[in-house]
Amino acid sequence: MLSNTCKTAIKAVIYLASKEESEEKSGVKEIAQCINASEHTVSKILQNLVRQKIINSIKGPAGGFCITKEQRLQPIITIVDTIDGKDLFIKCGLGLSKCSSAHPCPIHDDYKKGREIIRELFTTKTINVLCEPVENGLAYLIG
Repeated sequence: MLSNTCKTAIKAVIYLASKEESEEKSGVKEIAQCINASEHTVSKILQNLVRQKIINSIKGPAGGFCITKEQRLQPIITIVDTIDGKDLFIKCGLGLSKCSSAHPCPIHDDYKKGREIIRELFTTKTINVLCEPVENGLAYLIG
């Protein structure tokens, strides 16, 4: 359901959130290595997230990317909406343009249920909540 770009964005934000307390700034190369992604892709994603004020960018020799305590309180849906768009959770599971309750695709009802569960997850879980198990060593960003 989520694009690879969106998954990478979520991992990058969680990584930055795990560094927030130490007030460390992270560079593109470091983030890309730690989440096992291409530097080019991570760079473009981070620029987009900065434009949407999901994360911050500091220029200069001591600069890099970071996130504030307030930004950590954002729901994950803000990242999903920024990267994959707001209509992600209304699209047909098979990609049909005219799928609806009146004209359903073969997986319409089941896919709709799954889509609603995932939307609820991303709407209720904050960056902070997803970051905690990473900070505590109970979850990982690469596998």
